[in-house]
Amino acid sequence: MTASDPSAWIGHTETVGDRLDPSHTQRIAATLGEPHPGEGADLPWLWQWAFFMNPVGVEALGPDGHPERGGFLPEAAGRNRMWAGGRLSFHQPLKVGVEASRTSTVIAVKDKVGSTGALRFVTVQHEYRQAGVLAISEQQDIVYREPSPPKLVGTQPEPEGQWREAISPSAERLFRYSAVTFNTHRIHYDFPYVTDTEGYPGLVVHGPMISTYMLAGLLHAHPERRVKEYAYRGLRPLISPTDFHVGGTIGEDGRAQVWAAQDGTLAHQGEVTFE
Repeated sequence: MTASDPSAWIGHTETVGDRLDPSHTQRIAATLGEPHPGEGADLPWLWQWAFFMNPVGVEALGPDGHPERGGFLPEAAGRNRMWAGGRLSFHQPLKVGVEASRTSTVIAVKDKVGSTGALRFVTVQHEYRQAGVLAISEQQDIVYREPSPPKLVGTQPEPEGQWREAISPSAERLFRYSAVTFNTHRIHYDFPYVTDTEGYPGLVVHGPMISTYMLAGLLHAHPERRVKEYAYRGLRPLISPTDFHVGGTIGEDGRAQVWAAQDGTLAHQGEVTFE
């Protein structure tokens, strides 16, 4: 498998087991400002992103803090890795305090040329199981882009929503989320690196944290709703420490449109379907 043959990674699979320890869910809850689900409780949707790590030593990290590519994920030397979007189907909740597993498979690798240069899109299928039963199916989209000035200005105004919550992406919150997800990507906590090397005006808010708040905002407004599917995508980064807002609306078709916005323009969008 070489960088010149990215399709060779298609079908690459790994399985990681984890116990959904209540001491760790307590850390996640403190980070997000949510109630703590104790032993035996349902793990809130998207909190699975803080489990199932396959850690490598510090010596195996690249200059950006990510593990060097060419292991499970395809190589993309000299490019910046970003969380682009994804799609999830929720079959049943995972239970806190119980052993579980995640099996991940690279299902697509595509090279494209965009307005910022060469891009490599990688799609990974994740299947989360407990006691052998499929609980969550997920497809995650990752993009590797050539170093270029980041897109910081939104072009779509924030819609008028049926609910709206303000989130403070403080440096402390970003650091804690990096810690609970074992994410060493330096754009989230290393101010000199993110400003001097990658050209952002401040620390970048984690894509999965934004998406977690988007879905949580919906469930705060409609706790009776049972989520079946969730699709989301990033439009531009959110920058710390300015507050951002999550909001949404449920349409006549019964689907919910959710979003995150900062400075009055959209940054992330999602769609939710219900049981």
